[in-house]
Amino acid sequence: MALRALAVGRKHEPWVADGIDRYEKRLKKPFDLSWQLIPHSAREGDAARDEESARLLERLGGKNAADYVFLLDERGKAIDSPTLAARLQQPLDNSRNITLIIGGAYGVNPEVHERADFVWSLSPLVFPHQLVRLILAEQLYRSQEIAGRRPYHHE
Repeated sequence: MALRALAVGRKHEPWVADGIDRYEKRLKKPFDLSWQLIPHSAREGDAARDEESARLLERLGGKNAADYVFLLDERGKAIDSPTLAARLQQPLDNSRNITLIIGGAYGVNPEVHERADFVWSLSPLVFPHQLVRLILAEQLYRSQEIAGRRPYHHE
């Protein structure tokens, strides 16, 4: 079992890479995380969204792939950290890999939304994609600690 993040965009900027490294060093199976970056489309608007979405779906392996898919989208469902930990733990307990998707500047098309098992909003605010990557890494670490009943998360 594994956690994989598919993110549209360039490699991590140094300040993001430093922060992600900080959390990735602390992540243990099954919460260890790998990144696959999908290049931005040279197009704009709907054309870019459709091209990037097709690339994301290719990496997912189609509708019959077994991965449990979290789509990060500001219009998704906002949940707290303990709920995220429980949502992550459920597919892991069922021996399913988890893929977390961070779309491009124009979002993702309806096919990616349909493929997602859960559409998750970090906030109704829109964040730069680089910052979302760092927040994702921290929240995965926090989920690991909550699942392990360790004191990183305070209620």
